[in-house]
Amino acid sequence: MSSRRQGDPIARQQSAITVTGLRKSFGDHLVLAGVDLDVAEGTIFALLGPNGAGKTTIVQILSTQIGADAGEVRVAGHDPVGDPDAVRAAIGVTGQFSAVDTLLTGEENLILMADLHHLGRADGRRRAAELLGRFDLTEAAQRPAATYSGGMRRRLDLAMTLVGTPRVIFLDEPTTGLDPRSRRTMWQIIRRLAAGGVTVFLTTQYLEEADQLADRVAVLDHGRLVAEGTSAELKRLVPGGHIRLQFADPNELDSAATALGESLRDDEALALQIPSDGSLQSLRAVLDRVDNEAIAVDGLSVHTPDLDDVFLALTGSGTTQEESAQ
Repeated sequence: MSSRRQGDPIARQQSAITVTGLRKSFGDHLVLAGVDLDVAEGTIFALLGPNGAGKTTIVQILSTQIGADAGEVRVAGHDPVGDPDAVRAAIGVTGQFSAVDTLLTGEENLILMADLHHLGRADGRRRAAELLGRFDLTEAAQRPAATYSGGMRRRLDLAMTLVGTPRVIFLDEPTTGLDPRSRRTMWQIIRRLAAGGVTVFLTTQYLEEADQLADRVAVLDHGRLVAEGTSAELKRLVPGGHIRLQFADPNELDSAATALGESLRDDEALALQIPSDGSLQSLRAVLDRVDNEAIAVDGLSVHTPDLDDVFLALTGSGTTQEESAQ
């Protein structure tokens, strides 16, 4: 999970990214149709959407790679159009495809980035050494990046993004192609970045990744924002949630079925499934009714739809692959 428990309210914070009425077309093709976003400082924000939804286009606009047709944007307090240099100084971008030079060593890649940031020789080497240690790459520092595993190369890629100490980081599909262990290592790194005050804007094709990491999740479809909220809030938007009560005695099952009304009964398993939106209020209402009737419950579990269900319900698509390059 992220540095805050999902579902907890985020303390009132300044916005790291604000987007109002963002529009973008390529020829006659409308890619973004009036998108509004507000991302708080020091949080992890995940943008989901099917192929062609407009995710990469948003990242490109926010990171000054392309301009918008209409709308107002502020990144770290700066206008990407009016003051692009200030935006670039405040952000880091880790794209889906690695920017690592595989002919250089890990240390040389970082020193190259330090030179591009005009850190100076001594400061650049110190920064490279710090990041190599932070990303557990010190032992591999003198090896060509071509010899690195996929997970190591991805960590180096992110370390290169951090050379300039950005306040906002855009991560485009940061764990694509990684094995489960390397993916979880990247999750830990991303969580630590947010805990240290960095704002992380994440696009991902792994719904579990958004569920695990993001303080807030937005779903984009056909250039429009169709939902935004915490993972828990989004899961309550779709049907299928329920509370399952398990009983040790058929008589208790009969009593519960009578007391709770609408439910799905499983006589063989001695279980009762009650529709629920997954909220604490819904659970409390069921428990109060069970308690008032003095019904003995042997077990209880709460089931909510996952982000796959939300994604399918909101977009009608079963994949979140990134859209083709515009």
